[in-house]
Amino acid sequence: MTNPNARARVVLLMDTNQQRRVLDAATRDLLASFADVVRTTQNRPLVEEEVAELLDGADACLTSWGVPALTNTVLAKADRLKIVCHAAGSVKPVVTDALWERGIRVSSGAAAIAIDVAQTAVALMVISVKRIVPYSRLIAAGGWSERPYGPPQEIHGKTIGIIGASHVGRNVIRLLRNFDVGTILVADPYLSDTAASELGVRHVTLPELLAQADVVSCHAPSTAATRHLLNAENLRLLKNGAILINTSRGALIDEAALIAQLRTGRIYACLDVFDPEPPSPDSELRRLPNVLLTPHLAGCVSDCTRCGRFAVEDLRRFLTGEPPCYEVTKDMLDRVG
Repeated sequence: MTNPNARARVVLLMDTNQQRRVLDAATRDLLASFADVVRTTQNRPLVEEEVAELLDGADACLTSWGVPALTNTVLAKADRLKIVCHAAGSVKPVVTDALWERGIRVSSGAAAIAIDVAQTAVALMVISVKRIVPYSRLIAAGGWSERPYGPPQEIHGKTIGIIGASHVGRNVIRLLRNFDVGTILVADPYLSDTAASELGVRHVTLPELLAQADVVSCHAPSTAATRHLLNAENLRLLKNGAILINTSRGALIDEAALIAQLRTGRIYACLDVFDPEPPSPDSELRRLPNVLLTPHLAGCVSDCTRCGRFAVEDLRRFLTGEPPCYEVTKDMLDRVG
């Protein structure tokens, strides 16, 4: 008979380098306060056979970047496993149908990365509305009072379009409250009118959003349904002077169609993600003056410990009978990154 007072056995399916990357001392102490922790001493990513052995007798596990997919083979000895908490972004590299078939729950730390991505997206909004980058280039080239890129503006009062009411999209909406923007439009087929009202936004179709927004920010997942969501037909709907920001996934935008619009000079783009990634050395995106490019840095590139804190806190909640805050279910996989 199972001892009701026994502590849960939690396995870290991460090599030692990844453990240091995502679990700071405070988070490790929190985890040790409610569970018996099993960890590897390997300094390289674990292979399937090693993961399968570690899961024998485990009640829960923490995964992260570089962990093999949890297939039936990997889960062969995981008879006690109840939950997988992913201390990283997308759960898709780890999750398989074998988890759902066994009734194993899944939680994701992606909401932690969403905070950083949202902050970057809003920063890009501010500097692009102000035309900071092109005017910096102008000054570096010897100019000063010329206004070839139009007058610098303020984000105050602007209509902002958010594509995708994801964790990132919702964090962007929250941050924008500090900037006294105008209307916030959201296009998301999964967003209900009730939820839109609670967020204080106007729920619209994608064509409506593109035609009305001064700034458009992409926060939808990369799926078969969202590939080239922004194509030649609807990119033409963007207003003259509109700013398009993508900190989500490069595949959301048809790059050739975007370049065609950028060539006209009528819109400005800030791109942190590309398809392919990185863009080819001869990509016209690298040469166009009305584009700001960054190397996929919107997420937590230097400090990923927030992912670990979110994952461990969700694990604590689950093991103490509380609902996890960031659970991912099978039906959500076609609408998360």
